[in-house]
Amino acid sequence: MGEAKAKRDARREREKLSTPISRSRFNLLAIGTRLSTAPYVCEEVSYWADLEERVIGVIIRDRTDNDYAWSLLVRDRNGKFRSADLDFDLRSAQYAQTALRERIARAVTDDDLAQLGTQGDETNHATDLLAIPPGTKVDELHPNFRLLLNTPGRAPARAVLKELGPWLAPSDPHFVKEFQTKQFDQRLWELYLWAMLRELAYDVTQPEAPDFHCVSPRGEFTVEATTCAPSIGGVLADHPDPQTPEEMKEFLQNYMPMKFGNALTGKLNKKNAAGENYWERGPGAGKPFVLAIADFHKPGGNGEIGSMTYTQEALWLYLFGHRIEWEFIDGSLSIRSVKLEDHTYKTKKIETGFFDLDGAENISAVVFSNAGTLAKFDRMGVDAGYAPEDHRYYRIGFRLDPDPNAVVGTPFSEEVVVDNQELWSDEIQVFHNPNAKVPLPLEAFAGTTQHRFENGQHVSYSSGTPVLSSYTMIMRLVGDEEVKETAV
Repeated sequence: MGEAKAKRDARREREKLSTPISRSRFNLLAIGTRLSTAPYVCEEVSYWADLEERVIGVIIRDRTDNDYAWSLLVRDRNGKFRSADLDFDLRSAQYAQTALRERIARAVTDDDLAQLGTQGDETNHATDLLAIPPGTKVDELHPNFRLLLNTPGRAPARAVLKELGPWLAPSDPHFVKEFQTKQFDQRLWELYLWAMLRELAYDVTQPEAPDFHCVSPRGEFTVEATTCAPSIGGVLADHPDPQTPEEMKEFLQNYMPMKFGNALTGKLNKKNAAGENYWERGPGAGKPFVLAIADFHKPGGNGEIGSMTYTQEALWLYLFGHRIEWEFIDGSLSIRSVKLEDHTYKTKKIETGFFDLDGAENISAVVFSNAGTLAKFDRMGVDAGYAPEDHRYYRIGFRLDPDPNAVVGTPFSEEVVVDNQELWSDEIQVFHNPNAKVPLPLEAFAGTTQHRFENGQHVSYSSGTPVLSSYTMIMRLVGDEEVKETAV
């Protein structure tokens, strides 16, 4: 009896070296770890870490055999959490949990963690998105990168980027430099897309071109990223400043389709030295090809809301070449699609209907999000538990109103809190090409909002009440007061 009690007491002491962590935190720390087949063969039960998060672990139930396993993850030489030890065929979740916590204790007391984590396939240099190369001048850094680096309230975004960076192996050796200097928005969009695709359970690689090759049991496709940037010359450099509903309608029907059109047709027509288009290149040639676009042409800040929050309507106008008109008939909403004429702004004119352009049949779909910004990275960091104690984060915007007669979204205001279960894919919009040679299946982006043009009508599919647009306020607490530190 005395020996058994001594063993039990010793185990309890060793269990003090580990603690449960939330699914949101584990998802961030292990963002690149899971294989695409994992959700089909196992169910994750609980998540654990040592008190300093030098190692983390997961308890898994086998969906076929209904037995349990555990996996211990340790950072490799590039800083990525990867599986370093595991055991399986365990009879219960409790038994697996006891074994994992014992393994965590042994790892932090007995093992050389650097040696335990070494996988043997690490690159010579990890990708550190926040490390500024020696000799870089402060005025060379992008204003948003300086904001990210120096603002206390941006700690959650910094924590997220710290975990994403080591997983990136871009073929472009200038990725980090461009992220820190002249192409911050474009590179942040690519980081957002990578995280979103990983969350959707794809194995994601980065060939020379297109940007992402995605594979899972659900299928295979490639993605090329692009953005709307500010115009510095030509007619579009004279940016409208719509103040009335009529001016906004004109802005969305003519100016913005040209901005989206410039970015999308640039990718549509671009060829490499061998004369190959994006859909003809890389390991995904012949599979569905997707263009992913975000609007950064008018950034937010200083009290202004960025253009990405209100320009989505112009995208589907341009893609499908139709606008939607609506009216109430006997109390019910009636909707019809009306063919657009060409888009005209001052002396510039472009053809409407991107999906009808020559060559566009090779584009399976266009993906859009108005959330590929620092605010999203902050919210995901808060969700994972990285908010500073003296800061609060509030989100204000509009959600989809499920009422079939609704013509505007439902306003909301909420505090962003730990383990809020926000997803990278929450704001994703997928526009399917009705003329695609190789269509993208709906299940490829299951759970997101998706749009199709069927029998002359715009048809949308959504899960739940997704956010249509929003902005995030960061509040710094000063005594009993709250001071707005920044708004995005």
